Amino acid sequence: VQLQASGGGLVQAGGSLRLSCAASGYIFKINDMAWYRQAPGKQRELVAKITRGGLTTYVDPVKGRFTISRDDAKKTVYLQMNSLKPEDTAVYYCTAEVQVSPNYQYDYEGQGTQVTVSS
Repeated sequence: VQLQASGGGLVQAGGSLRLSCAASGYIFKINDMAWYRQAPGKQRELVAKITRGGLTTYVDPVKGRFTISRDDAKKTVYLQMNSLKPEDTAVYYCTAEVQVSPNYQYDYEGQGTQVTVSS
């Protein structure tokens, strides 16, 4: 199983970006999916999470600005980021809990995509 993240880039403060993360390989079912980020010199933090049922959670600094969603037919999770701020600059990683069979689940992580917000 592989997770391929895309959509990062350089944007001015106040702008928007949409990250995508597509899973591929032998997948029985995908449960929770999430986006993490890590800024230089800081610990990795959970940005947003979405369950298979569509329940979402967000870290406080992004509430009201970011939206996580998923398309199970495409095995893809998205992160719509609006009103971006310089403090959102980080490498963003997607993760997924993937069942490869009814009885086996593993955690996978994508390669990371750089988001840079200029002031």
